[in-house]
Amino acid sequence: MYDPNNIFAKILRKELPATCVYEDDHVLAFKDIHPAAPIHVLVITKKAYSSFDDFSACANEQEIVLFWQGVYKTVQALRLSLQGYRLVTNIGTDGGQEVPHLHVHILAGKPLGTKVCV
Repeated sequence: MYDPNNIFAKILRKELPATCVYEDDHVLAFKDIHPAAPIHVLVITKKAYSSFDDFSACANEQEIVLFWQGVYKTVQALRLSLQGYRLVTNIGTDGGQEVPHLHVHILAGKPLGTKVCV
């Protein structure tokens, strides 16, 4: 179930501020307010999907492609391809998802090591 009052929905409606680093018709990318790395950006879909599972099951192919292109365009805007970066998406309570809105974390700016957890 999608909660239209989650924090990311409020950011999309401009009810809450965010430091935008990339935006197009399909995604909004902004700096995380509690960064886990020197560069920590969240890329969110502008549509109402609660998680990667919800998105994968319900989005059409074009929406899926446009979301991932938005993630890539954010990486390009941040010029991260040469130094490297990590993409993380958390799904559900056990997966560590805190906001029930599809989002991908882009982490970079230092060696992140081989640990899976952020």
